Amino acid sequence: MASVIESTLSAGKYIDTQAVSRPHAVAAALEIIAGLAASGGSGVNLGYEFEQLSSYADKIQEALKVK
Repeated sequence: MASVIESTLSAGKYIDTQAVSRPHAVAAALEIIAGLAASGGSGVNLGYEFEQLSSYADKIQEALKVK
């Protein structure tokens, strides 16, 4: 899983601040999904979780905005 996160983060290295924050948010969301999957709970639906990836990343980005 580390290679996916490293690739996601490195994708935004040379882009403006807003674009850089997206790969970080996606990486964080992937970590959350990985944690859910690793929990071993029978109720985890990975298809649903990956459908929600963009929404999770949006929420993470919003939470990290300086107010």
